[in-house]
Order: sequence, then structure tokens, then C-alpha cells
Amino acid sequence: MSIFGGTISNLEKGLDFSAAKQKTIAQNIANVDTPNYKARSVSFNEFLSAAKKSTVSAYRTEEKHIDFKMSTSNSGVFDYSNFRYSSNGNGVDMDKEQANLATNQLYYNALVDRVSGKLNTLQTVIKGGG
Repeated sequence: MSIFGGTISNLEKGLDFSAAKQKTIAQNIANVDTPNYKARSVSFNEFLSAAKKSTVSAYRTEEKHIDFKMSTSNSGVFDYSNFRYSSNGNGVDMDKEQANLATNQLYYNALVDRVSGKLNTLQTVIKGGG
């Protein structure tokens, strides 16, 4: 039985998605002047479906051992190969990337706040509610 009913695990997957999106946005911004670079993005649906499929369970030698699962990573990253925003073939729209960066930061902060709340609840229960 899970303490939070899988909530922490779902929040972890959300944080993984946000981290992958942050990395992709940072790569796009870093390559804004690179000729023929195509902007990339992360699809939440692809990321989530890959996360659901790619879990590995550990072998337990004793029934009392805690069961855990480790997920293998699948990025869910795709590129916009048909878009060009500049004459050198670059496909990065800097305004769009900055807006995506701000949106992703808000999403990440909300998830971290939620994880913190769940852990504070667990701490309160352990201390006996006082």
C-alpha cells in the first residue's frame, strides 16, 4: 500500500517532464543563431505514455522488502522540421521560447510546492499531528 496512493509518483513524473522540457527549451535558446537548427519541443502525451510503459521492477528477496520501480527514460522530444524563422534555415522563435520557459517555470514551481505539501503532511503525521 502506498502512503499517498501514487500521488508522489505522479508528481515525480510531472517534474521529470518539466525538467525535460526545460532542457529542450534551453537547447533551443542556445541554438537560436545556429544555421539550419530546427526547434524542438516535448510532447506531454508522448512523455506520459512512455513513462507508463517503461518501468522496471526490482527483484525482492524477502517479502518484507519494499517494492520499488525504476523508470527508464524516453524523452518524448520532437523537432519542428518544416518551420523556418530566419533566412539561414533556423527554426527557433525566441519570443515563443521565452514564453515557454516562463510557463514551464511556473509549472515546475507548482509541482515542487505540491510535493513539499505532501511531505509536510507526512511529517505532521509522523510527529503525531502536533
